[in-house]
Amino acid sequence: MNAHVVADGSAPTAAPPVVRRGGPSLLAVVSLVGVTAIWGGTFVVVKDVTREASPMDFLAVRFLIAAGVLAVSRPRLLRKLSRRHLRHGALLGLVLGLGYIAQTYGQQYTSASMSGFITGLSVVLTPVLAGVLLRHRIGAATWAAVVIATAGLGVLSLRGFTIGPGEGLTVLCALFLALHIVGLSEWSAPGDAHVLTVVQLGVVGVLCLALGAPDGIVLPAGRGFWIPVIGLAVLATAVAYLVQTWAQARVPAAVAAVTLTMEPVFAGLFGVLVDHDELTIRVIAGMVLVIGAMYLAEFRCGKEVPDG
Repeated sequence: MNAHVVADGSAPTAAPPVVRRGGPSLLAVVSLVGVTAIWGGTFVVVKDVTREASPMDFLAVRFLIAAGVLAVSRPRLLRKLSRRHLRHGALLGLVLGLGYIAQTYGQQYTSASMSGFITGLSVVLTPVLAGVLLRHRIGAATWAAVVIATAGLGVLSLRGFTIGPGEGLTVLCALFLALHIVGLSEWSAPGDAHVLTVVQLGVVGVLCLALGAPDGIVLPAGRGFWIPVIGLAVLATAVAYLVQTWAQARVPAAVAAVTLTMEPVFAGLFGVLVDHDELTIRVIAGMVLVIGAMYLAEFRCGKEVPDG
């Protein structure tokens, strides 16, 4: 049901639906798994970088560099930029930026494990929002995958549960991320991924820049800051969000949400391999549940989603 984009900037017209033949595309799901692998490997890097710069300053620079890299890499594609691209990209960038901001401030009042679990609850909110906002029918296999993925996130992340300001902010983060997933699946169309991604990332960068400006933008000058920031901007932001936007033109929102829960699985694996975290039975069980949910989402949920 994704809408085609008016490429010439003319007034919006009724758009034909994008047909997803044969349910979710395996290549798109594999691509989303690759994105989660990249994101899962960035936790340690982000933690180190934000010790040298405020979160808003870091996010502004990260997303503005990413938008600039994509814009410069294929400038001719920007000629396709239309009012519909701007409208959809701005809305997607706004909810994505608000998600990052809510998570960043929430992490100051809650543990990393709790933040990871609650953020992952976007997998629950995504099919709910798709059903309410877009009237998508959610089948039994989809809900089973959502429940299994949520259980896996809980096993991976939780060591107790409390409710406070940090948890409340992180719930908002999960809500915004779910809205982003639903909107991206609805508005992204084959061939428009590059343009839509540039607008999204630019809006996030400008939003964070505006929020950080009152305190002044202060950035370290050393290579120890800029090398990882540029790496994060290019690989974990420009490339990752471009791939996500491309993939979500080809899979339903609920399937994308379940697949994206692979991020904490890769974070756990990198924690074992790089930070020498202990590989416990609990961690293994959580990983197995999330991987099982992703398998169910790809090979069963897609059969419930009618084309278009």
